[in-house]
Amino acid sequence: MSAGEIARSALSGGVRDIGRDNELELVDKGYDLLTPTSTIMAYTEMLLEYAEKEENWQNFIPDLQKMLTAGEQLSVLITKLFSKKNSPTGELDLERFTSTIRHDLRTPINAIIGYGEMLLEDVDEQTQAEAGVDLQKILAAARRLLTLIGDLSYFSKPDASTPKVPEPAEPVISSTLIDEVVRTMRTTEHHVELVAPNASLLVVDDKESNRDLLSRRLTKQGFQVEIAVNGLQALEMVRSKNFDLVLLDIIMPEMDGYQVLAEMKADPKLCRIPVIMISALDEIAGVVRCIEMGAEDYLQKPFNQVILNAKISASLERKRLRDREYAFIKKLQIEQQKSEKLLLNILPKPIADRLKKGARTIADSFPEATVLFCDLVGFTELCAGISATELVEQLNEIFLAFDLLTESHGLEKIKTIGDAYMLVGGLPTPRPDHVETVANMALDMIEAITDLNRKTKATFRIRVGIHTGPVVAGVIGKNKFNYDLWGDAVNVASRMESHGAPDRIQVSEITYQRIKDKFMFEERGLIEIKGKGKMVTYWLTGKKKMLF
Repeated sequence: MSAGEIARSALSGGVRDIGRDNELELVDKGYDLLTPTSTIMAYTEMLLEYAEKEENWQNFIPDLQKMLTAGEQLSVLITKLFSKKNSPTGELDLERFTSTIRHDLRTPINAIIGYGEMLLEDVDEQTQAEAGVDLQKILAAARRLLTLIGDLSYFSKPDASTPKVPEPAEPVISSTLIDEVVRTMRTTEHHVELVAPNASLLVVDDKESNRDLLSRRLTKQGFQVEIAVNGLQALEMVRSKNFDLVLLDIIMPEMDGYQVLAEMKADPKLCRIPVIMISALDEIAGVVRCIEMGAEDYLQKPFNQVILNAKISASLERKRLRDREYAFIKKLQIEQQKSEKLLLNILPKPIADRLKKGARTIADSFPEATVLFCDLVGFTELCAGISATELVEQLNEIFLAFDLLTESHGLEKIKTIGDAYMLVGGLPTPRPDHVETVANMALDMIEAITDLNRKTKATFRIRVGIHTGPVVAGVIGKNKFNYDLWGDAVNVASRMESHGAPDRIQVSEITYQRIKDKFMFEERGLIEIKGKGKMVTYWLTGKKKMLF
């Protein structure tokens, strides 16, 4: 058997004989590739002649012309590939049969099959049966070319030095079987149900015929389709518009599909857009690489309509489910934030964190903390003369001002009791300056009431009492939590307020001793304190000006 016969045998369906040195010499002058190419061009020219004569075929002429142009391009590529300049022996150098060459060969074949299938769908089987037969022959020749190129691809691999018949798992063989399945399905299936047929899709391909074919197919299915002619334009478009799916060609100049995919998956705003990679190549390494980089799926050109629809539908369905999950998680996060905020309105953050971690009983002893009580003077009498709404509004305005001061000073509000306000410094997180900070807070509360009276022309007055000492703090309640304080220091601070005077801040001896060097005081002297007997107390009047 000659070298040419061995090559033609391999390209016709398998190697029937292998030489002693296991050397494979392939197609002499590209004969086996040019034969189906000539078949495609001949039948396409016949169909063009028919279309020019038939009035109801005028719409088919542009697509037939595109098929003829693709056939001519394919013929030129094959002739150039096997020319004496590139192959002096007239035989193909397998080392030169690169992915780029295979891609260039498959691109016009993709156009021929794509336009041929669309024309075949529009052919009237009753009145245009002969034209349908010719289209079938064109498609068969184009698919035969894919098989031949796939065989060349197989024999060009480094591990194919010892030729053997490709196993069924080879991509080319699988593609042929898929074609048969699809043709069978077309005889029984008239419609493939799509998920979100009005979804927005972006088709990215540098070849005009590929963009035209794919966008027309998708538009026919009801999708909203836009196109990008290169990777840079695709990135600009996905950053400025919302797309449900991107169909991205791999082999493009300047910026290929891999680079575009990497940019999208690295961008938090784009990473959730599903991407189906498309290519005329069938190399498994490329498929694996795309999936590892985050692609949703991989689609080989030329496209089978059923497979194309199924993959797009599956990708959109997965996106819909992910979007629902994302929206649910966002809603859950918002609700958690609301719950967190509500919990923090009731409990200090460190205490709330302990409860969330499962603590059942929270009770802590603090050797020293500073407790402040504030009470509105004569508010009970004021309540008798105003409505409930006005009462709540006025209390809310006062306590809101106190809340803002408490937060700005880093203190902890414990509770309000009627028209009384209670806070503490030095817990739940201990701090060494708790006495000084509470004193500053008291002075700011007096000033806040003065400002509020000036703005609203009201006559509110407050009493403030402060004491420093050991306390116990903890959470009580099961359904309604309450963080509270207990101990003698709490009782004494309450007495400092109740035995005080309007617009004044009364502090105990212990509090006075802690901050007497930083604040100004007036000694009030011995007074009778309910439940405590006589105690020396002081009026806090201001802060000393420090000399530097």
